Amino acid sequence: MALFGSGGRTLFGEKKRLGEQLIDEGLITADQLEAALAQQKDTGKKLGETLMALGYMSAQSFSTFFEEAYGIPSVSDEVLKNYDPNVLALVDEKIIREKAVLPFGGEGATLYVAMAEPNNLAVVDDIEISTGFTVEPYFAPQVSIDLVLDKLYGKKSNEEAAQEFIDQYRAEFGDEEEKEEDDSVGEAPIVKIVRSMIQQSVREGASDIHIEPMEKQLRVRSRVDGMLQEDAVYSLNMLAAMTARIKIISGLDISEKRKPQDGRLTYIVDGVEFDVRVSILPTVYGEKTVMRLTKKQGLTQEKKYLGLYPDDEARLDGIMNNPHGIILVTGPTGSGKSTTCYTVLNELNKPDVNIITVEDPVEANIAGINQVQVNVKAGLTFASALRSILRQDPDIIMIGEIRDSETAQIAVQASITGHLVISTLHTNSTSASVTRLIDMGVEPYMIGDAVVGIIAQRLVRRLCPECKVPHEATTQEKILLDYPQEQPLMIYEPGGCEKCGNGYKGRRAIYEIMPISAAIRRVLHDTVTAELIEQAAVSEGMHTLRMAGARNVIEGITTVSEMVRVAYDMDAQTAATQSLTDSLSTSAVTE
Repeated sequence: MALFGSGGRTLFGEKKRLGEQLIDEGLITADQLEAALAQQKDTGKKLGETLMALGYMSAQSFSTFFEEAYGIPSVSDEVLKNYDPNVLALVDEKIIREKAVLPFGGEGATLYVAMAEPNNLAVVDDIEISTGFTVEPYFAPQVSIDLVLDKLYGKKSNEEAAQEFIDQYRAEFGDEEEKEEDDSVGEAPIVKIVRSMIQQSVREGASDIHIEPMEKQLRVRSRVDGMLQEDAVYSLNMLAAMTARIKIISGLDISEKRKPQDGRLTYIVDGVEFDVRVSILPTVYGEKTVMRLTKKQGLTQEKKYLGLYPDDEARLDGIMNNPHGIILVTGPTGSGKSTTCYTVLNELNKPDVNIITVEDPVEANIAGINQVQVNVKAGLTFASALRSILRQDPDIIMIGEIRDSETAQIAVQASITGHLVISTLHTNSTSASVTRLIDMGVEPYMIGDAVVGIIAQRLVRRLCPECKVPHEATTQEKILLDYPQEQPLMIYEPGGCEKCGNGYKGRRAIYEIMPISAAIRRVLHDTVTAELIEQAAVSEGMHTLRMAGARNVIEGITTVSEMVRVAYDMDAQTAATQSLTDSLSTSAVTE
């Protein structure tokens, strides 16, 4: 197999040389190469990995480049995930983990090995000597290899590091105060555990990590696709060291153990930057830590990736085209509000528009937008920042969240005086947002004049397309979906396969988008209730969250149980149950 191209060019020789080849092929620009080399100095990653992490090249284009230039074939993520366990067992686990390679298949006396540096002859020799087989290297991005290795050995690595920590500090466990104040808590074993914990959670697509002290053990769970799953259980003796390590890297006070603390840090995993928000809460068994993981680039995306249906997208466009007014995005924590807000800002971000945000915290930096970080200790609150922002000649203002009556009143005044204001509220529906503003002291007629549109949203888990199981919808399910009983309906349930584990893979947003029309303004001028507002909006074509959820179930995207979990309130479930009971009673009388 060819390990060299024409003229004896080595694959990963001088960094500049590889970069120049990519420029010559028209795959990157000179400016992109310069930016990648600058970041490479900080991260220590390979040039190819850095280019892919920055989005300058895709894995496919990079693979194609040196498959053509050097004659080295590449291997897809799909093939790596379906590696041959018998081939894997032929190679020493220590070599696989230390060199970060993946034997995935073979033929006769030849092993196929995925490598990020397929011309690393020292690694090839190690494998050939230890196995007695001939190695045929294939290229795969290090990110793809690490993802499989994490699933194979991640938990084992953490257990080994935990045992190393216990062995190293066993003599100190008896003296709690001395151990907690000792700087040695930050040494290798605990550092390795915390680093691995964050990396594995990121690679699994987790949004949160929970480190929870129980009575006799320390439990680590992560939230993947909105559901918590247990990742590991450690000795409770590790709590103080693990918490101290997290406090150190997030800039918190390691000596304070009686009060809640909040911090944040930036963490780079596989060349991608993540914002990690840390919350520490004292409990009866010790301090509980929750780390929220947010991919910075993931918040700034194009509108087409929000998952809107065409009719909902038209409604959103109509709201965004207003020159002034308030646009509210509502939903519970973790429902994707920040993504929607940043996407709307991206759409509105033009050279001739002055956009200023006030956030707590600033979750992603957007070029061309002025962003302000709330600092309560310094007296910089949402309300005080807004008063100053209004003197900065803004066209568009984003408020991270309307939390109190003062902020709500200033936002209303700003919108009436010609500004477009975007903000979030923690309410369950679009109509409930109106009553929440009234509770904050905003007059109903002012809401009608100020608010131009409200977006409520939730995230439902997507069914894995590889293993979802079809079945005929039952009478109860048709009632929940508001689907005609006489018409047949095929819907799906989760199956479970190697690709997904539990039948679900990823999440999708469902939306309830309510433009404030003349009819809704008339309701606001009369007796205001959430029910009347919703009825007026539905009569004008709005899809409620329940309708949007049902739409996704009928199209085979999610399940009835997911729709009920995120978009059905108790009143709706009771009504559906009563409807089913009445239906069965009527059938019995007819018979």
